[in-house]
Amino acid sequence: MYRQPAVLPHATVSGGWPHAGSEIARSGQLDALIALERIGARMRFARDQEIYAEGEPGAAWFKVVSGIVRISKLLADGRRHVAEFCFAGDSFGFERAAERGFSAEAVNEVTVLRLPFAATERLIEENPVLARHLRDEMLKSLDAAQHRLLLLGRMTACERVAAFLLALAERGDTRQLDLPMSRSDIADHLGLTVETVCRVLSDFKRRRLIAAPTAHRIELVDRRALAAIAED
Repeated sequence: MYRQPAVLPHATVSGGWPHAGSEIARSGQLDALIALERIGARMRFARDQEIYAEGEPGAAWFKVVSGIVRISKLLADGRRHVAEFCFAGDSFGFERAAERGFSAEAVNEVTVLRLPFAATERLIEENPVLARHLRDEMLKSLDAAQHRLLLLGRMTACERVAAFLLALAERGDTRQLDLPMSRSDIADHLGLTVETVCRVLSDFKRRRLIAAPTAHRIELVDRRALAAIAED
């Protein structure tokens, strides 16, 4: 059953933007982030709740405040492709076509900032720092897309899973990874079957490259060996 997303009151930037620290303040981006807060609406979504559907008109883009968002597309043969996972601080929904080419769903409890395109464009004209900030967001998204093309086109199953785990670890610079996404989500993101993902993870665990205390938590025991696999 569809659940109406909760619209939240605005919060201060320091409490809502994951990277709004002293470095951003010195760069002049803090004012830009505050300006975005003023034109945006915070919305909260429950696990697996749809943020927008494929085929919908795209009137706004989004920035993740907390939680993880799944961007996916249903292929003509019924298979699902998970294009990317967006984490706190990431932006998504930049498509300016008449209809959305992908859908966006909450992997876990998610809070996002919804930002209308029209208001954003007016703000960009007034704030060159914001324009540079959004340009950097676009370039980061393009770089991630190029990495995914390499991952899907040239890597083996083991290389894909190792690269995925390392990419998650780089976000938090930690050995402990929380994986709220399902094995099916990971498989559809990496272009593998669920069975293959489970087999590779079991192999990594057997070789003591990782530990898996629970289904949704993985510890990188030998990060160097995983990096060697990902770079083969």
